[in-house]
Amino acid sequence: MLYEVLHSVVPPLARAVWRPSVEGIDNVPLTGPVLLASNHLSFADSVVIPIVAPRKVVFLAKAEYFTGSGLKGQLSKAWFEGLGMVPVDRNDTRAALNSLDVALEVLGRGDAFGIYPEGTRSRDGRLYRGRTGVAQLALTAGVPVVPVGLLGTDQLQPVDARLPLTGQEGAGAYNDRPADA
Repeated sequence: MLYEVLHSVVPPLARAVWRPSVEGIDNVPLTGPVLLASNHLSFADSVVIPIVAPRKVVFLAKAEYFTGSGLKGQLSKAWFEGLGMVPVDRNDTRAALNSLDVALEVLGRGDAFGIYPEGTRSRDGRLYRGRTGVAQLALTAGVPVVPVGLLGTDQLQPVDARLPLTGQEGAGAYNDRPADA
């Protein structure tokens, strides 16, 4: 329910403030399992992709966002769960590997799963070497991969900024044609 509430409020508000431009959105299938593989420039990427995608996209997020204490911790957990994010403990190798099982469950339900092949945010705007998780998921689940290229989100929310900047506009997403597994 929180997902529906957040997605009825956040996307229209974010689109009005940031005015993202999107190309190739019709390359994202409206139904069926699909991987959205994107570069990762900013903390805001996991918000930008779901607000411009034509369907729900599930992302992994580091577990610390879900385990904080007090009101701030509860609000953080509610925010990330409401955005459809799933926690992963990046400090525990076994838990990180289990996150691929979570992705397979999401894909098995016929949902879209967003992933950053680089495994972390780029601090300098360059594309880092990808990891093998995307290929492993695509081949195991037999699902298409839609490449997503984000531009300008590093200006929207620079690496060390706690919140997105409201005066920034024009972050963009480019979705290429799906590649079959």
